Amino acid sequence: MPAELVSEPLAEIIRKAHPDWSTSGFICNSDLNYFRAKRVKDILESEKGEISNVEEQVLKSLKEHELLSRNVNTEFDQQLTIGEHLADRLTKYAGSWTFIIIFGGIVLLWIAINSYMLLSKPFDPYPFILLNLVLSCVAAM
Repeated sequence: MPAELVSEPLAEIIRKAHPDWSTSGFICNSDLNYFRAKRVKDILESEKGEISNVEEQVLKSLKEHELLSRNVNTEFDQQLTIGEHLADRLTKYAGSWTFIIIFGGIVLLWIAINSYMLLSKPFDPYPFILLNLVLSCVAAM
């Protein structure tokens, strides 16, 4: 990383450890992380006087470039049953605009066909009782 991108407070800490260091050169990421962690530790010590165990873990993770948190969503997903996974997939599709548009098109087509056939013999005459039954079943699910 170009040393000119390093913030001035961090550059001062680096210069204390390495007086010959210049902002016209470069610094590797591991050294940069080390000095960042040192700066955070210095700030914490100046404000509180001592560092707690949690703060020490944060500094260690900062040096080693690790994550302290875990993804609770993946842990939750791993505990779901097969039925819950299927319900999630169904809900993801049934709540989509694709489903709503297709379902609306089918209802309009049903009404159009039955209205046109009203002149002869429709399979679901007005007031579309069979359609209402189907819509009630979908709503119940």
